[in-house]
Amino acid sequence: MDIRQLRALVALAEQGNYRQAANRLCITQPALSKQIQALETQLGARLFERGRQGAQLTASGQRLYPEARALVEQHVQFQQRARRVVQGEAGRLALGFGLSSFDLAPRLVAAFRRRFPEVAVGLEDLPSERQYQMLLQGELQVGFVRLPVNGPLRGVALLSDRLVLAAPAALGLRANAVMAQFNQLPLLQLTPKRGRGLSDQSLRFIAAHRLAPNVVQQAGDIQTLLALVAAGIGVALLPQSVTHIVPAGIDMLPLSGEETEWQVGIAWDPQRPDALRDNFVQAALAARQG
Repeated sequence: MDIRQLRALVALAEQGNYRQAANRLCITQPALSKQIQALETQLGARLFERGRQGAQLTASGQRLYPEARALVEQHVQFQQRARRVVQGEAGRLALGFGLSSFDLAPRLVAAFRRRFPEVAVGLEDLPSERQYQMLLQGELQVGFVRLPVNGPLRGVALLSDRLVLAAPAALGLRANAVMAQFNQLPLLQLTPKRGRGLSDQSLRFIAAHRLAPNVVQQAGDIQTLLALVAAGIGVALLPQSVTHIVPAGIDMLPLSGEETEWQVGIAWDPQRPDALRDNFVQAALAARQG
């Protein structure tokens, strides 16, 4: 039994005439008769009574017709869905993002879903280092990560981020005095395990400017780090992109010089064919150019 036989059953039941049913299916009458006969043989029962009035369903045919019609409709829906999936217009897309793309990633996802509403997007906050691993393992399709990336991953820059110093407003620290006073300030740091990229960037900045920081405490996430700064415990080197989540009572002071800026973009594994991922990448690049 195959879908062609079920389509033949449905068409003949609805048309009640072999010629009309064959025309509807774009096949010959003998071919239609052969499909009906094959189905009846497989079931061991007659499904149609043939007479001057055309073809009429038997009792068995009447009972099977609704189920056959439902299966045919499901088959059509599956074909349509399958084409959209293969063309990258439907399915699930797993994305990773981090601190520097906290604002960018959701905006691009929202724009993408307006264009492809049948795509379900999973968005997970992950360090860039973890995203690299998951991209290579096929657990993520696209990652918003710190660039550059190592092969075989491919990355394209979408924005720049830079270091700033988050300081308690009550400290009254001025931007032009940061470097001169840096070594005397109590420094709060993000643990390397949670933010390897930010941790390494901070260390490169400190080394490039020959600073000797007074590290007083580490925190496991950005929110805790900001809370400690707001409480007056110390200062912290953070990406400028977190400014929109900074609570009251914190000054974000710009830094200049070497090792203060880096590129953020999207990364993916081109060795894994994926039409849905490619559609997202193209949409992200188009948004950058726009």
